Amino acid sequence: MATPTFDLADLKRRMQGAVNSLKHDLGSLRTGRASPTLLDPIQVEAYGAAMPMTQVATISVPEPRLLSVAVWDRGMVSAVEKAIRESDLGLNPMTEGQTIRLRIPEMNEQRRKEMVKVAHKYAEEARVAVRHVRRDGLDLLKRLEKDGAISQDDEKRQADQVQKITDQHIAEVDQTLAAKEKEIMQV
Repeated sequence: MATPTFDLADLKRRMQGAVNSLKHDLGSLRTGRASPTLLDPIQVEAYGAAMPMTQVATISVPEPRLLSVAVWDRGMVSAVEKAIRESDLGLNPMTEGQTIRLRIPEMNEQRRKEMVKVAHKYAEEARVAVRHVRRDGLDLLKRLEKDGAISQDDEKRQADQVQKITDQHIAEVDQTLAAKEKEIMQV
């Protein structure tokens, strides 16, 4: 078996993946404003399989509080409408031919606070993912030092670098969360 090598760039890539996942999750959270990513989690029963909404329709934002879903196949309109109704987004679709309009209602204070809690949960999951990557990197460094592949000084220096990039990614998670929280609480 080949000895594993330490790759700081790989750790950065994996940590950035956790941050990107957080940004995607936060994008699907409902704020008071219309956003096409709001419909990302919705799966439509189409052609005998569950498909993402973006594979059966075009989603646009004609007004700040309105989403327009243009369904490509006339036979899929009712399936798309049903999927939107059954999602937990609290949206009421209005169908006009092959276009479905979704008014984004104003969120009350209690609903905003619930959304902030969900955002905090997503952020904590991202922090945990970043810390897992850090742990993997530090474990590898300890193993390499124990096997004699790197010196104790190299292990210490690289462990400090791992901690530094971990701190940077945790700070990015916190900044992303703060921005989303501000957006949610904005009336």
